[in-house]
Amino acid sequence: MSRFISFTAAAIMLVTAALTAALTAETALAFTKPSQVDLKTQLSPIQYAVTQEDRTEPPYRNRYWNLKTHGIYVDVVSGEVLFSSLDKYDSNTGWPSFTRPLVDEAIVERDDSLLFIQRTEVRSLNGDSHLGHVFPDGPAPTGLRYCINSAALRFVAVKNMEAEGYGAFLPAFESVGAYN
Repeated sequence: MSRFISFTAAAIMLVTAALTAALTAETALAFTKPSQVDLKTQLSPIQYAVTQEDRTEPPYRNRYWNLKTHGIYVDVVSGEVLFSSLDKYDSNTGWPSFTRPLVDEAIVERDDSLLFIQRTEVRSLNGDSHLGHVFPDGPAPTGLRYCINSAALRFVAVKNMEAEGYGAFLPAFESVGAYN
């Protein structure tokens, strides 16, 4: 039975990887980043400050740090898929934390030594939104902690994924019975 589960999980991961690569390429071709003037009207002040001015929102006073609902997190600017609730964990930092991105290609990592410490900034590929930082102190299996600002994200619950165009990511949730 465990071989079957391992095989099924591996197959789902391969199919998901192929779909995400195709969706990432499709999104990149279809997305044009709005002007800064348009973004200021489309985003809340904190969303604009975080995504466009590389700011950080306060810990424990943000929308998703303690959200337990299953679904995906997308870039608030571009809608590109970034993270999954299946990879989210409580890091006791007050920000949403993930062990890995759902779509590796949607994440850009850059060296950030702005505060006189070496760290790695995380940005979205298409929206070029500042998301947060990644640290090497996370749990298994990756050992990474993607510490992300809620203001840079929009959450799409599993029950809404199909209707919002993210149905390709449903198999990962179905395979673990995470359909709430």
